[in-house]
Amino acid sequence: MHEVIICEKPSSAEKIAKALSPGAKKKVYNKKVKYWELTRDSKDITVVSGVGHLYSLVPEKSKRYKVSFDLHWAPSHEVSKSSAFTRDYLRTIKKVGKNADSYIHACDYDVEGTLIGFNALKYACGEDSLSKASRMKFSTLTKKDIVDAYENRIDIDMHQVDNGIARHILDYYFGMNLSIALSNSVRKTKHRFLKLSVGRVQTPTLSILVKREKEIREFVPEPYWVIRAILDFEDIEIKHVAGNIFDKQLAEEIFNKCNGKDAVVDKIKLSESKTRPPVPFNLSGLQAEAYSVFGFSPKRTQIAAQNLYSAGYTSYPRTSSQVLPESLGFDNIFRQLAGNPEFKKHIDELPSKLKPHNGRKTDAAHPPIHPTGILPAKLSSDEQKIYNLIVYRFIAVFFESAKFETMSTTLDIEGEKFRFKRRRVTHKGWMAHYPFKKIDDERFPEVEEGDVMSVKELISDEKETKPPARYNQASLIKELEKKNLGTKATRADIIDKLYDRQYIDGTKIEVNQLGEDLIDTLTTYCHNLTSEKLTRDLEIKLEGINQDKTTKESVIDEGEKDVKEILGDIDKNMQGIGSKLYEAYQASNIVGACRCGGKLVKRSGRYGDFVGCTNYPDCNVTYSLPRNATIIKSKCEKCGLPMIVAGKGKNKQEMCLDPNCGKEKATKPHDPKVVGECPKCGKDLLKRSGRFGEFVGCSGFPKCNFTCSLEELESKLK
Repeated sequence: MHEVIICEKPSSAEKIAKALSPGAKKKVYNKKVKYWELTRDSKDITVVSGVGHLYSLVPEKSKRYKVSFDLHWAPSHEVSKSSAFTRDYLRTIKKVGKNADSYIHACDYDVEGTLIGFNALKYACGEDSLSKASRMKFSTLTKKDIVDAYENRIDIDMHQVDNGIARHILDYYFGMNLSIALSNSVRKTKHRFLKLSVGRVQTPTLSILVKREKEIREFVPEPYWVIRAILDFEDIEIKHVAGNIFDKQLAEEIFNKCNGKDAVVDKIKLSESKTRPPVPFNLSGLQAEAYSVFGFSPKRTQIAAQNLYSAGYTSYPRTSSQVLPESLGFDNIFRQLAGNPEFKKHIDELPSKLKPHNGRKTDAAHPPIHPTGILPAKLSSDEQKIYNLIVYRFIAVFFESAKFETMSTTLDIEGEKFRFKRRRVTHKGWMAHYPFKKIDDERFPEVEEGDVMSVKELISDEKETKPPARYNQASLIKELEKKNLGTKATRADIIDKLYDRQYIDGTKIEVNQLGEDLIDTLTTYCHNLTSEKLTRDLEIKLEGINQDKTTKESVIDEGEKDVKEILGDIDKNMQGIGSKLYEAYQASNIVGACRCGGKLVKRSGRYGDFVGCTNYPDCNVTYSLPRNATIIKSKCEKCGLPMIVAGKGKNKQEMCLDPNCGKEKATKPHDPKVVGECPKCGKDLLKRSGRFGEFVGCSGFPKCNFTCSLEELESKLK
């Protein structure tokens, strides 16, 4: 009997193979791809893996710049050069999966993982393999969970498969088809190629950001006044109970009435409160906390959490659940975690009855993110931070509430009421075991009702209301979750894509001109593409496939109908859409002003991106851009040119667009061949001899290919 187990990633395949048999032998196909062979229950088992999706959707008749609704699955390495690395993994599955007696689908248990394994079985192993296939379901890659999943296999969930297929088809319809149509509108109107990107979730997400951008820009600040006093006693600050006063005359009246007067303690009220423990982490909760504590982007957190899961240290991260089931075996997990002395200090103080403080959200596929108990040997810096965050949150949810006492003191100054509050900890509870939560523990001043307090200073602060805050990546993910746009697994990727397309930039997300004009144009001519409701309704229908409330076919048909309506809008308004998008693209590439009076524009050339003047060829000013450099809004203090951000990670730094800004040119012996300075790059111009006589060329050739005749140079010098 030969059995083939198909996993999603190489690390998972190794974990599963060694869990099922410590004597599993590693094999290598084509000197590149590892797979595993073992024997269990008198069966010869081969454990093999893909590397994510091995198949991608393509049109039946592949034509460039053509919209298509007839799609089929093709090997990813044939569809995209960037997926060339998947070819050997696919060949390995075909080699070991041919004519097996049984198959096991052991990819991640979610919609994407289910579709990855299903396509590998159907297209690599042959459609007959599906009738011989079963499914392993696990949430951690521990030996216990893997063996349990192997011995208690279930059927492949065809509702998950249909959900995955429908999602990919709809994403193609809304993403590829509509992007092609918009790019074609520019090509046919302006005879220019402009690569534009829209998507089923991507475009409504950008629309949310554009709406916030306009709210900030259109915001009109309103003045208000806050009246406060500093007491002689311990420099206590008290504020008028009215808070923000928008009536200037009233603020002046209160100030004049109280100025130079003493304060009398009118009332002291003591109250008790509790702060309940946090709930277990789901993916969005972990992403939000990691952003708050470490400043990690959601994608960065997701990668670290996935690595921890693949190594067997934590559970599957792409979950919505906030409810820890007792079946996890809390005692056993804590017993193993106590092997770390730092964790043990907190675990030793756990209540005898382990009852977690659960949240409301559930997920039928996976429990919340939690440690497995296996202590890691070596982790990267990011992984260590995320691991500690997960462990301490897991510990904290089992402790009791933190308790506080609040002192609310009201004072009277000439009949006007002022107030200050203090809060102190009476019982730290869970906060003592979660080092990422700051505890405010204030001392109560020794005052009594009737005490007269001298006022050191009375202050009337004039302030202005502030516009809505810009989204950061974590708050945007929360907004998408609230609006039911995208899924827990895709939201971070959607935000990354908006950055990659250069529609947005900055930690506090700003939308650039192209991103804003794209949404304005689409809203004007084809509103449904930016509609949150359309995207949300489709998301609900996709989830309905899982619950057997609707079918894959009906959801795809509805999506196709919606896309064709939008395509009709684009076709009907092609002239307007093409012109506006091209103008927006041109405007978005203007980065500053040239000294000749022209505009400096970002362009792409043979040797990469650069910035050049719109008055070319009369003005040859150009500036090379380092690879992956981003032009930012701030200007150089020395020359006024735009600043750029270049480099990666710790090497990322801001610098002037002109690499020679502020540098003094070194003196050197005169070379008789040097006849001037290159107007394009600033290097020496050399007199040269060529096939057609003498000419002048740049010493920076081939990176700079500036040349001119001697006559041209002489006329310019005159």
